[in-house]
Amino acid sequence: MRRWIKVAVTTAAVLGLSGWIAAPYVQDWWLVRTACDGTLPKDAVRQLAKNGSHFTDARSVTYRELGEYGCTLSFEGDELRGELVLRMEAYTERDQQDREFMSTFPEEGFTSQAPVPRGLPGFIDQFGAVQFLMPCPDLGKDDAGRQRKLLVRTQFGKDALWGHPAAYETAVALVNGVSDRLGCGAEPITAPGGDAGLTEPGKGPKPVPLGEAGQGGCGWATRADLPLPDRWRVTDGINDAAPTGRCQLLYEDGTGSDDDGRLVLAAWYGDWSDRLVADEDGIPRPLTATARCDGEAANFALGGRGEVPGLSRADHRALLEAFARDQAGRRDCSGLRVNG
Repeated sequence: MRRWIKVAVTTAAVLGLSGWIAAPYVQDWWLVRTACDGTLPKDAVRQLAKNGSHFTDARSVTYRELGEYGCTLSFEGDELRGELVLRMEAYTERDQQDREFMSTFPEEGFTSQAPVPRGLPGFIDQFGAVQFLMPCPDLGKDDAGRQRKLLVRTQFGKDALWGHPAAYETAVALVNGVSDRLGCGAEPITAPGGDAGLTEPGKGPKPVPLGEAGQGGCGWATRADLPLPDRWRVTDGINDAAPTGRCQLLYEDGTGSDDDGRLVLAAWYGDWSDRLVADEDGIPRPLTATARCDGEAANFALGGRGEVPGLSRADHRALLEAFARDQAGRRDCSGLRVNG
């Protein structure tokens, strides 16, 4: 009897110890499996959190009647600067979407952004978050007769490997999952193949010489009759499926100084963008343009800094018109009007 008791106690101790050792791994398994209501791709999320030791918390909330959803996933580790793996917020109501876009594009809208791979309906904002905007066929139209849409913004933490392809795989899975959860009915999207990862905040595509820009979304610039064409470089930030995009033209004066001319031509699609091209009284600002695309406003503007030899105000207007016409043609827009 004593021997049996001794064996039982020893076995219990071993099981207790092994259970204590295994507990963090069980928690990891459970959190990854249940985080964001089970929509996360498990292998991709583990890759994202490779810098950490264990997952620590997962939270989600759904307000379907308000068209809102959000979720977060956290981890821990000795060398981490922050506990966030990812945070996602989604909205199907126009007011919430307008609020998010106001934060992303304050004032005249020339904040930094970067494109996502072609075909995905989104962009990377100035904070490094990826935002997707897509129509919701199952939600019909709003009171203004506009197709209701789904906006999903996913932010990855400082120590998550968001430059890894796992970031897109995770973000796309979240979009498809929340579309179902909020009754949107959007066409499912697919993560890009290859080694594409999210662009770092404040960085975008690398500039190329003007003569090499002809095949991209800024190819119109090769036909714009720019002075001293060998001194121009182009950064292509156009994705025809996204709610925004931009072409950046950099004039290098040959001195290597910071006084090089820089022109930014930006496009924004949706009524939310009307405030970016008008003053407080609703009067259009100079060097802006408007059109109608898919039942809503499309807005375009030219901004920049530095002096560019040989470019007058009329030349700036001509560049804006060339950009806007190219964009309107790509999106089958109508009623293009250039201001100033």
